[in-house]
Amino acid sequence: MVYVCELNPNHKIYLENTGNQTVITTLSHGMGQQQQSSSGFQTGSWLSPPQVYSMPYGVLIKIMASSGDHWVQIQGNSMSKLNTSPSLENQQSIAIQQVSHSPTGSMPSMEPMEPMKPMQPMEPMQPMKMGDMQMNMNPMEMRMGNMEMRMGETSKPQKQFCSQCGNKLQVGDRFCSSCGHRLD
Repeated sequence: MVYVCELNPNHKIYLENTGNQTVITTLSHGMGQQQQSSSGFQTGSWLSPPQVYSMPYGVLIKIMASSGDHWVQIQGNSMSKLNTSPSLENQQSIAIQQVSHSPTGSMPSMEPMEPMKPMQPMEPMQPMKMGDMQMNMNPMEMRMGNMEMRMGETSKPQKQFCSQCGNKLQVGDRFCSSCGHRLD
């Protein structure tokens, strides 16, 4: 026999009698998460369906079994068996119903998630313009007015003047045409 008690739409308690043992399972879920907690207690066979009561600190379950009455206190997902009978004066009974399955060992089915779409490669960065400023990424360059900056160029900058005499050099010169100094 399996019974379920719905505390709220996101929190249920399952009660199951398996031979001499009572298995109590709490299930709570919300925002993509599920929690399940189960505990088993030696009670013997049930004589009647369990009774569930709402208490200020949580829920109280009364199990009437062949070995006597048993009391289990539930606070959130924490369960403990009580040694004494608590007072049920002014406590509200919570309805339970018999169900055909137990959540023990398997979670109730959830709607499947939509499969993730494969990641697409990023589009190359397009040149940006803001007023008289322009930026490109490959090679990285930036122009603003009459100023220009470049990074990542593969060609070596050419020397424009001889380090010995200061004479202006031409592109491709290996020696200074004025002093004959070898250019590296």
